[in-house]
Amino acid sequence: MSTLVTGTDLDAPLAWRAGQPIARRRYLADVQALAAQLPAEGAMLNLSGDRYRFAVGLGAAMLRGQANLMPPNHQSATVARLRALFPQAYALVDAPGHEVDLPQVVATGAGDARAQAAPALPREQLVAHVLTSGSTGQPVPHAKHWGPLVDCTVEGAQRLAEHLGRPELQGLNLVATVPPQHMYGFESTVLIALLGGAAFDAERPFYPADIAAALARLPRPRMLVTTPFHLRMLLEAGIALPTVDIVLSATAPLSPQLAARAEAMLRGQLVEIYGCTEAGQVATRRTTDGPEWRTYDGLRLSGDGERTQVQGGHVVQATPLADILEVLEPTRFRLLGRSNDLINIAGKRNSLAHLNFHLNSVPGVVDGAFWLPADELDGAVTRLVAFVVAPGLTPAALQQAVLAHLRPRVDAVFLPRRTVAVPALPREPSTGKLPAIAFGEWARRQLAP
Repeated sequence: MSTLVTGTDLDAPLAWRAGQPIARRRYLADVQALAAQLPAEGAMLNLSGDRYRFAVGLGAAMLRGQANLMPPNHQSATVARLRALFPQAYALVDAPGHEVDLPQVVATGAGDARAQAAPALPREQLVAHVLTSGSTGQPVPHAKHWGPLVDCTVEGAQRLAEHLGRPELQGLNLVATVPPQHMYGFESTVLIALLGGAAFDAERPFYPADIAAALARLPRPRMLVTTPFHLRMLLEAGIALPTVDIVLSATAPLSPQLAARAEAMLRGQLVEIYGCTEAGQVATRRTTDGPEWRTYDGLRLSGDGERTQVQGGHVVQATPLADILEVLEPTRFRLLGRSNDLINIAGKRNSLAHLNFHLNSVPGVVDGAFWLPADELDGAVTRLVAFVVAPGLTPAALQQAVLAHLRPRVDAVFLPRRTVAVPALPREPSTGKLPAIAFGEWARRQLAP
């Protein structure tokens, strides 16, 4: 058994709203109150945009023995697929009348603030179905159980405390630009507070001024949980930024230049997390220290290259990783790219993620991504196109800068045939990712005569 909330001080903050703390005792009371309002059976699609109410919904569903549904998006087709997979699914919403096509429960908290103890939950309890898009494009559920989630979170909290030079995370306050509905935000904001001793801001600010204001409201030590996309926007905004003791980034590798700039402007360490839906969080690195990643305690890698797997600690069964790793030791590796984004040009292979890493390291580039047009040939060889956001460079200067930076770093066949200056890339606002199909459609429109 493992308790829903760890720690003996139930009056310590679990969350903050508008600069005011919300005690763990209050959270437990709100969880119990909402649990009494939930259907007797079902699976919860938690749509709350408020991180605290999301956490209350998570706890309430767990008390009722119900799983949380965590799909990659909430589009109508995805929700229809959820209904087919989980006929008793319902949605937790912030207000009545949400457009989602599911039975709805409104997330309200009105519990007795005198809760005395955190409930204990079986380690084998099913907590969530995290859904990812499989090869068919349909969401595929991955079951997440309480015991491994607890172990992963405890290991992650210990690693963050180590980076901060603290014995534990109690007293650490965080602001996140990522939603709790995705695995990264779920583990690094909600679970790190429930199980690791930190406290999160209930809001999810997007604009740089709102991020800075949310951070400034919280006492130090502070942590910003973000993505390369959101971080770059924050640093480019030209606004005064409060001190952030640690910045946590994931979803795509950061360039060392952006990491160094973040540490200088925010006056704290920048740490990246590596993980995947199947295994959870696996490793961290301080980007300015070099390209090597270090696994969480208890995790071991085996294999190399495109066939690497991880096991131990919270990863009960050997789990293949969908990335190309250079395994230096069972606990150390370099990340070379994703197996599913390998491209082959003139018989030579490379990873789009690896190429994008170098593209985003070009001086003057704010954002950039390569695209390989499958239906446009340059003679007999398909050639890459680079879409780049670089407001301070003319098209000619941009092309020159990109080629000069890439030539010593990548094979000539992977140099872009065209470098196209654009005002912005079509990234998802919540995670900063570029969905392949949508990006391809957008790229074709940019190149249309």
